[in-house]
Amino acid sequence: MVLVALCSGGLEKLAANEIRKLDGDSPDGFRIIDSGFGKVRFETGLTGMYRALLSLRTVDRLLLEAASFTATDFDGLFDGTRAVAWEDYIPKETGLAVDKVRSNHSRLAAETSIQSVVHKAAADRLCKCYRQLSLPPTGPGNGAELRVYVEKNQVQILLDLCGKPLFKRGYRLEGGTAPLRESTAAALLLQALWRRKHPLYDPFCGSGTIVIEAALFAWDVAPGLGRGFTVSALPFADTAVENDVRQMLLERIDLSRTVRIFGSDSDGEAVKAAKANLERALKVAGGGKDAFGSPRPACLPKLWNRPMEEAVAPFPEGFIITNPPYGIRLLDRENSEKLYGRMGVLKDRFPSWRMNVLSAHAGFESFFGEKADRCKKISSGALETYFYQYDGGDKRKKESRPPISTRNKTVPDVKKSGGGKIYTW
Repeated sequence: MVLVALCSGGLEKLAANEIRKLDGDSPDGFRIIDSGFGKVRFETGLTGMYRALLSLRTVDRLLLEAASFTATDFDGLFDGTRAVAWEDYIPKETGLAVDKVRSNHSRLAAETSIQSVVHKAAADRLCKCYRQLSLPPTGPGNGAELRVYVEKNQVQILLDLCGKPLFKRGYRLEGGTAPLRESTAAALLLQALWRRKHPLYDPFCGSGTIVIEAALFAWDVAPGLGRGFTVSALPFADTAVENDVRQMLLERIDLSRTVRIFGSDSDGEAVKAAKANLERALKVAGGGKDAFGSPRPACLPKLWNRPMEEAVAPFPEGFIITNPPYGIRLLDRENSEKLYGRMGVLKDRFPSWRMNVLSAHAGFESFFGEKADRCKKISSGALETYFYQYDGGDKRKKESRPPISTRNKTVPDVKKSGGGKIYTW
């Protein structure tokens, strides 16, 4: 089967690498076919499908490619859609919805019309096959969802296998005011090249997403173990295969690994939520039991209620990976910029640590006071964010570079005042 993994724009290489790493322990194998903005297309078998659903950390949704054909008009779209053996994918008494449509550089450009024609063609085939006058209405737990992409007149119809997005692991009931997606948090860990043997600190931990994803990664806990998928209600599902894959992944969990993972936040309620989410994560992967088994992990991530300015490096070296408020939902823009300026204290308190900051502010470097060694753009829906990476240690100069914003191309005039510097534009 051909599957399509959807991810945030800019994370395609990370997602593809994750998929390739699954190839070593799956009898079906995994072959990357191609990738585009925010998606990776690959080939595997039924076991591989369950392996991907349960194991991929950076992917938001997994879809099955039900059809791919060329259409330059609505007659061709209808005929191509109706030719698909939908009865092999959608069972009787199941509703059908065309959830999303995207068209680019194609003669078929009216997305609402594309949506209507695809639904009509698929429903016509299913009604005749099942001898029904109409399809049942869609509702919670009773509905198959399709997505349609039309690129240069090539139509791709995809069947959702997940239901809820894959970043909904099941442990985070306490989400905080503006929670970071679990899949994005996992991607930040991989992009920063963090490894389980390294200390990690998040001084803006919020509801604990980065901290918890790091712990699950360190213990080799597959992110999908605590949830189900809509594919279970489809004709080609195989419960025995799914259970075998789940059991194999449960046996890989290793709680004996020491984790040196820390988080703090100035919001005491957020820290309470983070601790509750962490406890829930210890249970949800085992189907509701305290089911990493017995005993519980001897070493858990540590979470504190303290402001960023009071954060202390627990080890001489490590990784700061954090997602501070960035002026869109939590703080206004001016206050977020002041916060970025105060974050300079982390360079003094964590002098040999690698610093990794996710922000939606394209001018973060200017206010932080140091140009990043690398910057990765990540697009999630309509929100564009930037992942700023600082190497730290010997690679960080004793005196920070002048804060030059490469995006607005402004260079500050530097004036000395007292013992410090004032940057004016």
